[in-house]
Amino acid sequence: MLKTKLAAAVLVALSFGPCAAFAHGRDAHDATGQAGTSGVQQDTMQSADDGNHPTPDSTKAKKLEAVTVTGSLIPQTEIETATPITTITAADIKARGFTTVAEALQQSSFATGSVQGSQFSAGFTPTAQTLSMFGMPVGFVKYLIDGRPMGNFPGLYNGSDVFNNLSGIPTEMVDRIEILPGGQSSLYGSDAIAGVVNIILKKHLDGGPVVDARYGWHSDGGGASRRISVADNFSAGRFNLLVGGQFESTQPIWRRDRDLTAHYYTHGTSPAVASRDYLVLGYFTGYHFFDPDNCSGLTDQWYGNEGKRHRAGKGDYCGSFTSPGYATLTTDNKQANFYTHATFDVNDNLQLYGDLLYNYQEQKYTNGADYTWWGTNVVTAAAGGGYFWDPRIGDYMLVQRNFSPEEVGGYKNIMSKDTENSYMLTLGAKGTLGQSAWDYELSFMHSDDKLQSRVFQRFTKPIEDYFASHVMGPQMGTYYGYPVFQPDYEALYHPVSNADFRAFTGYTEDNAKTWDNLLRAQLTNGSLFSLPGGDAGIAMVLEGGNEGWDSTPDPRLLQDIDYNGNQVPYVWGWSATPGAGHRSRYAATTELRLPVLSQLTLDVSGRYDSYKVASSRVSHKTYNFGIEYRPFETLLLRGRYGTAFKVPTLSDEFQGLSGYYSSVTDYLNCGRLGFSGANIDQCPTPYDNEQFNGHTSGNPALKPITAKVWTYGFVWAPTPKLSFNVDYLHWDISNEVAQVSADQLSNTQYLCDIGTLDMNSTTCSMAFSLVTRGPGQGNLLGHIISIATPKQNVANEKVNALTAGVNYVQDIGRFGQLALNLSYSDMFKHTYQDYPTDEPVDLLRHPNWSTDFKSKANGSITWSNAKWSTTLYANRFGSTPNYLASSLDNYTSPGTGRLGPWTLYNASVTFNPTKALALSLMVNNLFNKMPPRDTSYSGLTAEPYNIFNYNVFGRAIYVEASYKFGR
Repeated sequence: MLKTKLAAAVLVALSFGPCAAFAHGRDAHDATGQAGTSGVQQDTMQSADDGNHPTPDSTKAKKLEAVTVTGSLIPQTEIETATPITTITAADIKARGFTTVAEALQQSSFATGSVQGSQFSAGFTPTAQTLSMFGMPVGFVKYLIDGRPMGNFPGLYNGSDVFNNLSGIPTEMVDRIEILPGGQSSLYGSDAIAGVVNIILKKHLDGGPVVDARYGWHSDGGGASRRISVADNFSAGRFNLLVGGQFESTQPIWRRDRDLTAHYYTHGTSPAVASRDYLVLGYFTGYHFFDPDNCSGLTDQWYGNEGKRHRAGKGDYCGSFTSPGYATLTTDNKQANFYTHATFDVNDNLQLYGDLLYNYQEQKYTNGADYTWWGTNVVTAAAGGGYFWDPRIGDYMLVQRNFSPEEVGGYKNIMSKDTENSYMLTLGAKGTLGQSAWDYELSFMHSDDKLQSRVFQRFTKPIEDYFASHVMGPQMGTYYGYPVFQPDYEALYHPVSNADFRAFTGYTEDNAKTWDNLLRAQLTNGSLFSLPGGDAGIAMVLEGGNEGWDSTPDPRLLQDIDYNGNQVPYVWGWSATPGAGHRSRYAATTELRLPVLSQLTLDVSGRYDSYKVASSRVSHKTYNFGIEYRPFETLLLRGRYGTAFKVPTLSDEFQGLSGYYSSVTDYLNCGRLGFSGANIDQCPTPYDNEQFNGHTSGNPALKPITAKVWTYGFVWAPTPKLSFNVDYLHWDISNEVAQVSADQLSNTQYLCDIGTLDMNSTTCSMAFSLVTRGPGQGNLLGHIISIATPKQNVANEKVNALTAGVNYVQDIGRFGQLALNLSYSDMFKHTYQDYPTDEPVDLLRHPNWSTDFKSKANGSITWSNAKWSTTLYANRFGSTPNYLASSLDNYTSPGTGRLGPWTLYNASVTFNPTKALALSLMVNNLFNKMPPRDTSYSGLTAEPYNIFNYNVFGRAIYVEASYKFGR
């Protein structure tokens, strides 16, 4: 059926997998939502007369050869085309130990970028999972489910961007995942800049019902999980139905469960330093210690770890070395998924179909004591900085304290909770126009995602009233604009009862949602006319719809109250992201495939997208030219050139004024005081931890992000069981929406101040204009009061990357079969230009700008026979800058450097005692490898590793049983 040894080799490599309980048949629209079959596993495909539309014999023969590959709308006879495709099958997912679809994608060699996840429990989306392809923004990947656009997640990544959440896809219902690196907008529209990920769900099960049960745990504690899935086929004449459900429960991993995060770092540039759980600080006079009992009345706090501590050069206070351990590293997760796929053959030329994917998920988390505290910020809001005047001491004073597990009643009892309800419904019809070679498909898709966030909060008035009556006392006027207080400092060192704590805390409830409607029509003809190399093919698509986003915070988060003469938020230390908007859109796509010679095939596609945003229209055209040249049957030379784009996200356009309260190191003032790099932890208060109000908002006038993209490479299959592929990819991206972080702005001010960056550059000018400070004193600038991060189409980015792979299968006779798979990606160039007048920044050599992996490689070797299968999988993450290098933005200062590669191993074994039963054991992170040791962190941190690159989850063990009834 397949025309070349090259295609045969690719199919052999892709179709081989370890023994599995499911057989993965599929019907005609499972890959791209178009007619034709998606064939990377030809050995399990159904023929065209097996439930599909019969046609005349001549057309039918051609359809038997043709398959639809993600990356093209036209069924074709070659698996490898001008677009490089990586496939992860259901068997791969299980054999390599991947527990979720997100994990399978994040482990791929393309996912070199740093991303936020559950370890960033203080972030905006700790319950969502995503990836960064080749270090580009997470929103530069187009996600498809069965070829249809995946709905957006209502939460905002990093507080600003709508994106796709990968955590809601049932792993046991996945047939395979196809990954296409490179720009694909001429076929798939907006977002397809870095690449396209198509998650293809199962359409058919061989035999009767299938039940799969799995239990897992971590050898270092926490993270115990239980999962069960059930699926079955039903047929009645011309009606076919697949129904499946998956249910999963996973316990959290706490920081205290891991040695590296249970306490402050003991192997850094300074000794471990305890948290300042009870602190009195003078602006000029430093630490003050007023506890006559020397913290002995607090020794029952923090499970007996609270005591009198000392910071060199600063003074005494009450603190704990273990307070960081009371935050979660992974969420407490309960999830249920339901999936159904139905078809009805009306006649020989018409099939009706419907798909429904539903996800319900509850996830709990807490960011712990670091974010559960009280200080004098509110009563001093008018003056800023948290300082008041105490005439008894003759100094500006600051008071703060953290809440212990005993006071809160256990951090597991005050966890925040995200509840997500999402579904994706598709109804369609497809068939053949009479006896012609024209196939058609008409479909309607609706996706809906609702997110409810129940967040644990402190409420301003009751918490301030409590500390006013117990510690601060009444305000006694002002002194040069600062409020005057004479607190009872000794009272600060008394524990708060759980009843009192509950009286000034509670929950807020935010609601957000997204929706998407899409009506789509496609005509396809795989035999439009004859050329010397075969039949030309064409596909034409017309689609239109609308989409929306709405974020409705708890009203209290948008409310200010008058307290002590200050306008302060109703909720203590917290803010919200309001916003809502919708837009309509339409698009037209055409693809033409031309086998001009037996050895040469051209593929040309173009697309026009138009969006109506508010009262204006945003439109963009994209195109792609692809070439495939086969000088002989075992070698394919391929290349592509085209354009891609991303329309601004709905939050980019419609996000309301978003405020937040946070803290940042004032690198400039610390530097002027002589503290930077390795001794930054010695920077005096308040410059070591300046609290500020941040804000950003949407901009309906934003333009599309555009890109020019090209790739070239080859696939060589010297034998039917061995293939090599190498591709070089290039992106030139313009008009990116730039929004820098507060920490980066502060650090940029420092780099401008010391001359590393040109003070007259746009970068320096913007850094100083976006940071608002109070009045300065002497050589020091004023305290940081607020930081603005507006959104603008100003940034440019260029990326060059190499991808390579090897697939090999070897029959070893009666001993079974061996299969080897290797995948590799390397970043050759990655530059970013914040503003057009600035010099581009080389992200591979400026660690303050990027800590992405330069290279990433993975591989697996599998042995199998009739009853057994075992796989060893390895994933090698390349080197990254250490903490000090990323702070100082160089590799030349003392203590800077790079961390060595990080390699993790997974192992699995499956035994099939009968045809119906499969028993599996999987061990992830086989050697319990922790992140590379980074001794450039100081003793002030409890996360001495980059949480956006690495994790401390450690070894996980899973046992699984799958049973197929009717075998």
